[in-house]
Amino acid sequence: MKKTLLVAGGAGYIGSHTTKHLLQQGYDVVVLDNLVYGHQEAVLTEKFEKVDLKDKENLDKVFKKYNIDAVIHFAAYTYVGESVTSPSKYYWNNVVNTLNLLDTMRENDVKHIVFSSTCATYGNPKYMPLDEKHSQQPINPYGKTKFMMEQIMEDYENAYGFKYAALRYFNAAGADKDGQLGESHNPETHLIPLVLKTIKGERDNITVFGTDYDTPDGTCIRDYIHVEDLANAHRLALEKIISDNKTVKLNLGTGIGTSVKEIIDASERVTGKKVSVKYGERRAGDPSQLFAANDEAKRVLNWIPKYTKIEDIIETAWNWEINKKF
Repeated sequence: MKKTLLVAGGAGYIGSHTTKHLLQQGYDVVVLDNLVYGHQEAVLTEKFEKVDLKDKENLDKVFKKYNIDAVIHFAAYTYVGESVTSPSKYYWNNVVNTLNLLDTMRENDVKHIVFSSTCATYGNPKYMPLDEKHSQQPINPYGKTKFMMEQIMEDYENAYGFKYAALRYFNAAGADKDGQLGESHNPETHLIPLVLKTIKGERDNITVFGTDYDTPDGTCIRDYIHVEDLANAHRLALEKIISDNKTVKLNLGTGIGTSVKEIIDASERVTGKKVSVKYGERRAGDPSQLFAANDEAKRVLNWIPKYTKIEDIIETAWNWEINKKF
């Protein structure tokens, strides 16, 4: 019998792609989202509930109405800069409201959750590539909220028998290859859509923050992982924790570092157009390099990222950008 999954934050960027993937794999999917940042147009299931995680009463009604079997949780605020200036917003939503979700699960005897974590839990990298053994010392409130939730879920496992997957991902990028879904943030802070919006003429230029990093071309290096590869990893992680009844903590990245300059160059190749670039000072807290060791995710989940060429990732993002639905 197919399982009924609750995707919290399923109207958002990664949540909507994961919902589509789960539906294609035959799961019964219920999307829960408060639509503060999500888009109703991105919800591809008729089973949609506009509920905020702070609303425990209605949250409980959703669990009872659909007889939920397991949860995939994306409903978090994710702007690092905003988390520094408005930490209260982040601790209430990302921690307190997630506790509401966990307690509602417990009250409804739901014991499996896939949690959207982040490489920001590691803080300043001590070595590269980053593996799961690296110490977790987050340096901003956003990273701290995700790390706290990992620790809380560990306590819930010990006390209540929860099993969870903490998926620490790197830079989500790209769009649905069918052009049905894509990245649509307000404000947009991700490099690839900002570069593509500059090419489209929606922005005057792209600012490169720092050109004197200890990298081959002087610009920051990051690990860009396609959103469809992320979606697939969430399903595999869910199936793994259910079949083995064991918790997993895994990095999700391609293991390939791409510099800011390489992103700009690749975007020009894909679109055939030039990008107007301005150069600025380094931003505080930006490490020179961040990329994943993904051997553990490959081994544990038998997961193989399909999109390993940055041009292929950018091509899907460009297709979305010029044919945007929302």
